[in-house]
Amino acid sequence: MPSVTEPEIIESILSGNRNDFRLLVERYQQMIFRTCMGYLHNEEDANELTQDVFVSAYQHLSSFRQQSALSTWLYRIAVNASLNFLRSRKKPVLRLDVLSDRNAAAGISLPDADFENPEQIMISREQKRLIESALDGLPDKQKTAFILSKYDNLPQKEIAGIMEINEGAVESLIQRAKTNLQKKLMGYFKNITSTRRKI
Repeated sequence: MPSVTEPEIIESILSGNRNDFRLLVERYQQMIFRTCMGYLHNEEDANELTQDVFVSAYQHLSSFRQQSALSTWLYRIAVNASLNFLRSRKKPVLRLDVLSDRNAAAGISLPDADFENPEQIMISREQKRLIESALDGLPDKQKTAFILSKYDNLPQKEIAGIMEINEGAVESLIQRAKTNLQKKLMGYFKNITSTRRKI
């Protein structure tokens, strides 16, 4: 039996078969959750926001013109919902592992978690706090391009579709995000080195 296509599912939902929306939820739930986690770094918040994204998608499904992929449309809703969530919080929190070894191309790496030296553990925690602060301080467009690239591992073409900009702009945003993060971290490491020398 051939699988049902997305246009057929959408048409069925808009015709009144509301239960068919679960097919879209099952297909994209993990994708949306992963994106929300990329911004929030909190499973409970990400779960709640994922539900909100699908509620919004269901309520506005009739406005989806199918000029882009459904995944692109859903990503767009998730990104906007995540940014709005962060704006509503005094101190937003982002994932730190977008800067881990699997994203070494960013030129930034986190320290090894298995330090035996208490001083190194303290420095490691301070580095994480700095990275969190640096991520929080990125402009929204840089933050979005960086997260979609480094956390969701999306190609620049898809990110361009989600953000409704061209691929060159996406590349520029990612590079500026990396540069801004590196500058803040380099400043921190210089301060640490200077302090250690004085000691």
